[in-house]
Amino acid sequence: MSQRNVILPPAMLGMLGGGQLGRFFVIAAHEMGYKVTVLDPDKNSPAGKIADVHICAKYDDADALKLIAETCLAVTTEFENVPASSLEHLAKSIPVRPSANSVAIAQHRVSEKNFIKNAGLPVAPFAVIDSDADIPADGSEIYPAILKVARFGYDGKGQARVANSVEAKKAFA
Repeated sequence: MSQRNVILPPAMLGMLGGGQLGRFFVIAAHEMGYKVTVLDPDKNSPAGKIADVHICAKYDDADALKLIAETCLAVTTEFENVPASSLEHLAKSIPVRPSANSVAIAQHRVSEKNFIKNAGLPVAPFAVIDSDADIPADGSEIYPAILKVARFGYDGKGQARVANSVEAKKAFA
């Protein structure tokens, strides 16, 4: 990395998302001398409470994104469920890490699994379940399994341990 790409303190960094992980980011950034702007719709977000600037708006709010682009030297995300389109918009003006494409892949478990598999890396057996008809029969190598939602699951939310097709159908319902 050349010296011209280094963003030094006391630069303002932007972050979309204001949860507990974001709070840790703000604390670490402050310890290094950076300032942080947090964009989060929750006026009581953990990171927003200690950020230098808290923009309380939706992640796709055009005015909020414009303010981030105008006042921050780079932006990141606190979690993967921010709109990739917001990151694409910001990337036209400032560095965004991870990229909008990376975040879009991470937002959907099936896309994530296929990306990893297509990269030639080992992936545990999985099945895409869109309806009851897609649930593998008993005796399938898939069981026991964890049934997960494809989007917006986190920290164990949107998951169910299943030992067979009966449990899978019950959890899927």
